[in-house]
Amino acid sequence: MTSHQRWTLRTENTSYTVRLAPDGSWAELDAWGPAGVEHGPSALDWSRRTHFVTPADAAPAEYLPYGLRPFTGSELVAARPGGERGVWWDFAGAEEGEGSLRLAFTDDVLSLRTVLCYETVPGTDVILRWTELTSAEELRLERLDSAAVNIPVTGVARMTYLTGQWSQEFQRTQLDLPRGTFTMGSRQGAPGHAYAPWLAVQDGEAEAAYGVALEWPGNWHITAEAEPGGTVRVRAGRVPHEGVVFLAPGETLTTPRLACAFSPDGLDGLSRVWHRYERHLTGERIHRPRKVLYNSWEATGFDVDASGQLELAEAAADIGAELFVVDDGWFTGRTDDTGGLGDWYPDPAAFPQGFGRFVEDIRALGLDFGLWVEPEAVSPASRLYAEHPEWAYQVDGRPARLVRNQLLLDLGRTDVQEFVIGTLDRLLTDYAVSYLKWDMNRPPTERGRPGTERADHLDLDAQHVIGYLRVLDHLRAAHPDVTIEGCAGGGGRIEHATLARTDVVWPSDNTAPLDRLSIQYGFLHAHAPHVMSSWVTDAPGIFDPRPRSLAFRFVNAMCGVLGIGADLRAWTSEQRAEAARWIARYKEVREVIHQGDVQLLGTPKDPTFGVQYDAPEAGRTVVAALSTGHLDGAPLVPGRPSRLRLRGLVAKARYRDADSGSTYSGAHLLHYGLPFAWRADHDAELVVLIRQ
Repeated sequence: MTSHQRWTLRTENTSYTVRLAPDGSWAELDAWGPAGVEHGPSALDWSRRTHFVTPADAAPAEYLPYGLRPFTGSELVAARPGGERGVWWDFAGAEEGEGSLRLAFTDDVLSLRTVLCYETVPGTDVILRWTELTSAEELRLERLDSAAVNIPVTGVARMTYLTGQWSQEFQRTQLDLPRGTFTMGSRQGAPGHAYAPWLAVQDGEAEAAYGVALEWPGNWHITAEAEPGGTVRVRAGRVPHEGVVFLAPGETLTTPRLACAFSPDGLDGLSRVWHRYERHLTGERIHRPRKVLYNSWEATGFDVDASGQLELAEAAADIGAELFVVDDGWFTGRTDDTGGLGDWYPDPAAFPQGFGRFVEDIRALGLDFGLWVEPEAVSPASRLYAEHPEWAYQVDGRPARLVRNQLLLDLGRTDVQEFVIGTLDRLLTDYAVSYLKWDMNRPPTERGRPGTERADHLDLDAQHVIGYLRVLDHLRAAHPDVTIEGCAGGGGRIEHATLARTDVVWPSDNTAPLDRLSIQYGFLHAHAPHVMSSWVTDAPGIFDPRPRSLAFRFVNAMCGVLGIGADLRAWTSEQRAEAARWIARYKEVREVIHQGDVQLLGTPKDPTFGVQYDAPEAGRTVVAALSTGHLDGAPLVPGRPSRLRLRGLVAKARYRDADSGSTYSGAHLLHYGLPFAWRADHDAELVVLIRQ
C-alpha cells in the first residue's frame, strides 16, 4: 500500500482525516477540526529527523503497539504466554462505509489481526473509536486501550476534567500541562466518584476544545501526554482487574468505545456537542416527559410503612408531583443497612394490607409508583447469601470485607444475572411499578470467584460490566414503559454505556443548594440536562453551608429533571404553596430544559450564575438565574441590579419576559444582560423569554 492514502470522516460540522504512515506500518492523524480543516499542510507533520526516538514514537499515531512504539507510550502490549512482549504489524487494508472506517493491521508472527474502527454519529459532532483484536493463538494482553487521540498545541495544553469524592462529584478542575504526563482513572469496578471518564483539551487560552469520553462502567484510565514538538496525545481504555487479559484462539476482543468530540466554541460549545450526543443515545425516549418525582428517603430513611408513605404521597400529589418513589427500606429484613439485601420481597409488617394494595393506593392519588433496588448487593444475614455464598465476590482462603455492611454479587456469573433478571421481572410484573432506581453502594474489594481453577485467566471486570449491561438491556426490552434511574452512591457510575440504557442518573447524594450547584455545573459540561436528576430537599450545606431560599433550591433543581426529597410533612402551608407554583412553572418549560441548547453563564464562583436553555424553533429561551455571592448593598448604599449576559440570541430580534412583560432587544441581552435585583430573601429567578 502507498503512503498517500488518506480517509476523511465528516460529522455535522467537523472533519477527521486519517492517513497511512510513510512506510505503511501504522495510521496517524492528519487533521481534526472544523469542516474543511483537512485542506492544507497537516499541523501534525512529524516527518523531519527524529533523535533518540523512533519515527513511530514521534508520530501522531492513532493506535500503536509496544514493539513499534517502544518509548513514548503504546496502546497495545501483547505477547504469547511466557514470551517476549511486542507486536510488529503491517497494513492489511481499509473498509470504508457511510460514516465508518475500518483499518486492519496484521502481525504474522503472533497471528494477530488488529482493526481500528471509526464511526460517525448522525446529527452530532462525535466520532466513535474502538479496536478489535483477533488471534489464531492464545495471547497475553497487558494493555488493550481503545484509541489514542492527537491534539496539536502551540504552547501549554489546558486540561479540563471532573474530579471529586462521594457527595462532591463532578467538580470542574483545570490543569495546564506544558510537558509531562497526566493520568486519571478508577480501579473500583465502576467509574467512581474521584474522576469522570471525560477529558477536554485546549491549546492554552484558545477557544477550540477537543474532548473524549470513555464508554465503560468498569475500571478505566485516561492518560494525556504533552509530547515534544507541540502535541498532546490522549490514550484511553479499560484496565483489567487481573492486570492482563488472555485472548483465546479464534476469539475477537472488542474494546470499549471512545467518543471523540470537537467544538470551535470552547468548553461551552463542547458541552452542547455532548448533550446532542446523549440525546441521540436516548433515542425516541427523549420525547417522553421526565415526570416530577417525590422520593421518600430523606423523610423516612429505613422507617418505611404504608401509612407514613401514603401520608407523604398525599402531600406530594397536592403540590403537583407526578411520581412517588419508595427508596431503601421497603423489603424484608431491612430495618437498617445490616440486612435484607438480596431478599427482594416487600415486608409484610410494613404493608399489612399487602404491597399490591399499597401501590394501588399510591396510584389512586394520580401518582405513578417507583421503587429503589440495589440488585448487585447482598447482606451476609440474608437468605440469599445463606443459600448462595459462592455468588459473592471472594478470594479463596481470604476474609470477605464488608463495605456498608454488605458484599457484592458477582454479576459476571450467568446464574447471578438470571437471579437479578428474575427478581426485577417479578417486581415489575407483580406490581404496577413504572420507575426503577438502580443503586450500587459499594465497590468490589476481594474480587475473586471461588472455585475457579485458572483464576489468572478470568476477566472479572469485563464480565461484571457485560452482566450489568445485559440486565439493563433486558429491562429495556421486557419493560419498555418503565423509567430507569442509574445511581451508584450518587454519581459513581455515570458514562455513556449506562446513559444509553437508563433515562436519568443521580449525580450525587449531596442535595444541599450551593454544593449541588457546583456539582451540576461540572455535570453539565459532560452530560445533558435531561439525564440529570436533581431534588429539592432541606439538606444543609456540607462544603458551602450558606443558607439559600426554597426558590433557590427549586430553580437549581429545575436545571435538570426535577424531584423533591424533603419531608413535606414538616413544610408549612406557605412552603407547600410555593412548591406547587414552582412545579407548575417547571412543567411549562421542561421540554425546553431537556431538549434545548444549553449555555452556561459564568461559574458558581461568580456572584450571579445562570444556565440558559434555547429552543429556537419554538422561540423560547429559559434562564435559571441564581445569586451565589454577596449582595450589592442596596438600598442603604447606591447599587444597581446584577446583570447576566445571555448568549446565542438574535441581536436584531426582540424578546418578551413572559412573567413581567418586559421586552428587550437581543442586542441588549447579549451586551448588557438580564437585570436581577437580588435580596437576602430573593436569590433566584426563572425567566422565560418569548421571541417576538
